[in-house]
Amino acid sequence: MPELPEVETIVRDIAPQLEGAKIARAELRKTDVLREVSKSRLLKALSGNTIQQVYRRAKHIVFRLSSGHRMIIQPRMTGSVIVYDRKLTRAELKYAVLICTLSDKRKFVYRDVRRLGTIWLLGEEGWIAYTGRIGPEPLEETFTPSVFADRLKGTRTAVKKAIMDQRRLAGVGNIYANEALFDARLNPAKSTHKLSLEQFGRLHAAIVDVLQRALASSGTTLRDYRTGKGEEGRFQFELRVYGRGGEKCVNCGKTLVMTHEIDKRQTTFCRRCQT
Repeated sequence: MPELPEVETIVRDIAPQLEGAKIARAELRKTDVLREVSKSRLLKALSGNTIQQVYRRAKHIVFRLSSGHRMIIQPRMTGSVIVYDRKLTRAELKYAVLICTLSDKRKFVYRDVRRLGTIWLLGEEGWIAYTGRIGPEPLEETFTPSVFADRLKGTRTAVKKAIMDQRRLAGVGNIYANEALFDARLNPAKSTHKLSLEQFGRLHAAIVDVLQRALASSGTTLRDYRTGKGEEGRFQFELRVYGRGGEKCVNCGKTLVMTHEIDKRQTTFCRRCQT
């Protein structure tokens, strides 16, 4: 967390407020989130720069700046980005990592409770290399069943692990992998190379559907995730398997199995419905 629906929700909330805005000054309160950039270089690049575009790539929020740089924030499990038009409260400041004050006095804040997220600053060449290592976006029209099958072709790993591999497919994490495999009626441990074309088609449709439904509900809040407006998501009320180990399957009534054996992550599935 956050995965594609959560990051996309944040981007849709903050982009209209930030695109075209000039950063008057920036303050970095914690440095352990930085990757491939120093504190002084990041603050120098941000101060006086204009945010031209805010968009999502996989699980990352991308700020394209007028200087040609891209600041990339990956919120991970406990991060959020929120725009404020007022003074921050003490509680809001407590976990603030990056505070950017805009020329109109508004602030956008990257807040991270456990500081599991990261901040990158990349030039054009660095960005091309960075994005080139990530797989296709599952909500783009170009993401067809054949493209999906081609990205997973030849891998012998468990299908759940394969669809969470960001080099093969962008944005899918543990929550939505569990949900998509349940909807596609596939055992998460099934070897990817054993999937038939029909099963690839089912899984492709299930991934796209669950991501779209989660996005319509502003994502899933299990604990710390908040939208770009500071609100909780609502998809946690629609989860069919994730976090429900030991409960009854919504389809057949059999007890759902929860294991950590596939990728050391929580995997919940129905032995009767998913084969």
